Amino acid sequence: MRGRTTMAARGFSVVVAAIYLVCAATRVQGQGVSDTGFDVFDFINPFIGTDNGGHVHPGATLPFGMVKASADVYGENQGGFASDNSTIIGFSHTHDSGTGGGPSLGLFPIFPQSDCPDDDLNRCEWAYLDRRVRRINGTAKATPGYFAVTLNTSIQGEVTVTNHTALYRFTFPDDPVPQNGFGSIGSSTIPLSPVLLLDLIDLPRSRSNGTITVDPTSGQISGFGTFNPSFGIGSYNAYVCADFRGAELRDTGLFKNNRAGNDPKSQSVVKDGVNGDGSDGGDTQLPVGAFVQFNKPDSNNQIFVRVGMSFISTEKACQNAKKEIPSFDFEAVQTSAEDAWRKKLSPITIDATGVNNSLQTTFWSGLYRTFLSPQDYTGENPLWDSDEPYYDSYYCIWDSFRSIHPLLTITDPQSQTLMIRSLIDIYVHEGYLPDCRMSLCKGFTQGGSNADVVLTDSFLKNITDGIDWQKGYEAVVKDAEVEPLNWAVEGRGGLKSWKELKYIPTDDYDPYGVGPFTRSISRTVSFINETNTGFVGFLQPRFLNGTFGFQDPIFCSSLLNFTSCYLNAKGHETYEGSAWLYTFYVPQDMATLITTLGGPEAFTRRLQYLHYTYNLLYIGDEQAFLTVFLGHYSGRPGVSSDLAHFYIPAQFNDSIIGIPGNDDSGAMGSFSTFSMLGFFPVAGQDVYLIIPPFFPEINVTSPVTGKVATVRNIGFDPSYRARYVQRARLDGQNYTRNWIGHRFFLEGGLLELELGERESDWGTRPEGLPPSASTSALKRSADELKVRSGMQEFGSFGL
Repeated sequence: MRGRTTMAARGFSVVVAAIYLVCAATRVQGQGVSDTGFDVFDFINPFIGTDNGGHVHPGATLPFGMVKASADVYGENQGGFASDNSTIIGFSHTHDSGTGGGPSLGLFPIFPQSDCPDDDLNRCEWAYLDRRVRRINGTAKATPGYFAVTLNTSIQGEVTVTNHTALYRFTFPDDPVPQNGFGSIGSSTIPLSPVLLLDLIDLPRSRSNGTITVDPTSGQISGFGTFNPSFGIGSYNAYVCADFRGAELRDTGLFKNNRAGNDPKSQSVVKDGVNGDGSDGGDTQLPVGAFVQFNKPDSNNQIFVRVGMSFISTEKACQNAKKEIPSFDFEAVQTSAEDAWRKKLSPITIDATGVNNSLQTTFWSGLYRTFLSPQDYTGENPLWDSDEPYYDSYYCIWDSFRSIHPLLTITDPQSQTLMIRSLIDIYVHEGYLPDCRMSLCKGFTQGGSNADVVLTDSFLKNITDGIDWQKGYEAVVKDAEVEPLNWAVEGRGGLKSWKELKYIPTDDYDPYGVGPFTRSISRTVSFINETNTGFVGFLQPRFLNGTFGFQDPIFCSSLLNFTSCYLNAKGHETYEGSAWLYTFYVPQDMATLITTLGGPEAFTRRLQYLHYTYNLLYIGDEQAFLTVFLGHYSGRPGVSSDLAHFYIPAQFNDSIIGIPGNDDSGAMGSFSTFSMLGFFPVAGQDVYLIIPPFFPEINVTSPVTGKVATVRNIGFDPSYRARYVQRARLDGQNYTRNWIGHRFFLEGGLLELELGERESDWGTRPEGLPPSASTSALKRSADELKVRSGMQEFGSFGL
């Protein structure tokens, strides 16, 4: 899912590539702090993608954690924090990462102030536009499980997390620094007397009602609000429970608008139809919240805030906090979070001898971001009772099915299994698999029922534990056969036409459901010939009467009306991409596509034209990913290697704007991870396309079998001039295929790639090409895997 995207990274690709090749070389050996001093955290930069439209959340979280905590900025804040010069409006505890569209979550922000000038509550700043302050440059820091930044009021905020709870440590200056720049300017007449408020608001300022209470004895603040999702329909309730340690409680109370008082201790708010509700951009929503004020802190001028979150109740939020962080021990919580991250990253090790630090940071940071979403809400789903796991924040499966879920299938099959069970359970209780889902709500579909591909891919790759595959198959069949009333949020539209005409007309008559009557090209496949580029054959809209219409093949590329094919745009028949791009997407039968487009040589020229023609292809949308590796199908795996190096590090690097556009919950990270490991998945098939890894050697340990899959480059060249496979051996035997199956990662083995500076004949012959439906090899590969996994009941399921 895109939203606002950026092309800025394209312009400095040559400069970046040159700079990166002169950095220092190191050797990477694992995920902990090794005997050689290697620490994987030294190569993870959570701030990559936090500027220029990347929308990455850099805050403290666990792998797939529900709580994701950081400072929030005023401005482009889809990920909460941004590495620009925007002001900070609070510290909140739930976020999504890398999304397009509008902001999401950012619930119940905390904001610290050293005191109220002249000891007057009404001289503190309460509304978020009034209280916002700038950060001190260079103070923002983040590592897995930790985030910190210092405000220009000299208050440092730090946070670490468990799955449902955030623990903040605010360090105040000895002498209070007045709010400045946007708040009031004045001198304090009292010693340090910190005030912390909790705002009943979210980042998109969508609150419609809520209640907040402060306990006058303990200072505990609890409450709830009703909010809207950012990319879907409906609403959801969220609950909070905040406790404080480190100083003697001095006062408690509430605030509303720009005034505060210490009586009463509880208030409710509803949308009144007059005050702003956020629909105008959010700047006028009624400020409502609670505060606590303290005497000078006991030691180090520090106050700790423990914030429990829940989607069930305030009681559950308090229980989560007490259970997960009973002692307010910041270092212990941080260490536990770091241990969880080291374990999650541990299946992959690399020998990085000769590889510069920048490329290593690109690799490990991309892998890190792959584990941010979906988010584990198990035990926090109020919608139905179930013993199954529940995951949320699928932003969106259209973005994630191509590379995020296939990467999890290799590196974290346990989590992938839980996600599959969750998807099937959503189908059981809501009637359809989700395509996009966030904040317990149905999200908008973006071009099909993409969860079908996730289920198929997992089935073929031996994801089995506790999964009801009969029910999963039922869900996939329903997506294909039964049109829902609202196919904007689930299933597929136009099914009657699809079944009868074998395509969905651009002028379809569909009285059976509602949804966007656009995207007919990207929903089905119909060809018409001839363009002025010299290439023949492009997907085009087709009418009910069987005749073809015309959409310029470059329309919706960066060459022509780039933003004209988003979800709600009119007058387009492709989604977030051009017909030039979509014409390459026939992954089930690339052999037939290549023949249709003029044969292998013409196809390869066309593929190179797509990538090397300036602004024709935008790599920042996920449907572009597979095109990087399609040279394998035309017998030119070296072209795929060329293209991977064309984009890395020029478009994927370790700078703050080091991804091309939105990260989409880690999709960009999973693309760079797979590319640099040297194999890319064809989602929904047991196929990984092979290029030389960006490292001398990579090792992937199966969390299921404990066996190690090793890919070793013979003759590795850190300048990457030698990036073409000359010969390959698998466990000592000649290997002529330019692809490999999932068995390699389950059963382990050694794949040796002998490299050279020129393309060779390796992987170019018909018998070495990836399977296509028309060659029958695809079916044989799947049948072989099913026999090994003991799962034969569905025949040619997913093919």
